[in-house]
Amino acid sequence: MTSRDGKLSTIGFDADDTLWQNEQFFRMTENHFATLLAEHGEEAQLKARLLEAEKRNLGAYGFGIKGFTLSMIETAIEVTGGQVPARVIEQILAAGREMLSHPIETLPHVHDTLKALAGRYRLVLITKGDLFDQERKLAQSGLGDFFDAVEIVSDKSRPTYERIFARHGDGPSRAMMVGNSLKSDVVPAIDAGSWGVYIPHDLTWVYEHVEEPVGAERFRKLPHLGELAELLKRLD
Repeated sequence: MTSRDGKLSTIGFDADDTLWQNEQFFRMTENHFATLLAEHGEEAQLKARLLEAEKRNLGAYGFGIKGFTLSMIETAIEVTGGQVPARVIEQILAAGREMLSHPIETLPHVHDTLKALAGRYRLVLITKGDLFDQERKLAQSGLGDFFDAVEIVSDKSRPTYERIFARHGDGPSRAMMVGNSLKSDVVPAIDAGSWGVYIPHDLTWVYEHVEEPVGAERFRKLPHLGELAELLKRLD
């Protein structure tokens, strides 16, 4: 059995769209945004402008609903030439508040998998985004007791995983990161020397799309989280 004294001692888990649904609420709000501004452009064009604003603003606002809401307002101002009606701004703000209050829907196999692994490994939740919103989602999910540590970070990179797995484990070489984003969860963890397990989600933000590191020795891809325990057995 892999244990704290074995080859693998620490497993990091992404949160959004790995443990619970997230991107679907962004897509719903994006569609509403395009409807609100339909007279100022085609749907695809409006969504492309919004994506440009989101990427441009990541350095200032970071990841999360609040930054997304500000980017919607900025885009609305841009596409209307500064003439966006106050009622539209009001509806955008209301949509952002609604996103912040959505109930948490955990994904299949999450509870059973975490229950099976807790105590056998150090489990660390590693998520990026707004601090208050991520804390809210974790509390509402009921999954908090499974984790030995929680790290809410501004971004995920090789140094992020080196630091976290050194702080909460035995270093990256004895750690694994599990998530739905190749760009944020898998590739930088592998670069840090960890295992990277990719569990695709039907909806993943285009910003997170990169090629699978198929040649990497420590890369694995699973159809769902319920396969993780069996993978760990094979790696023992």
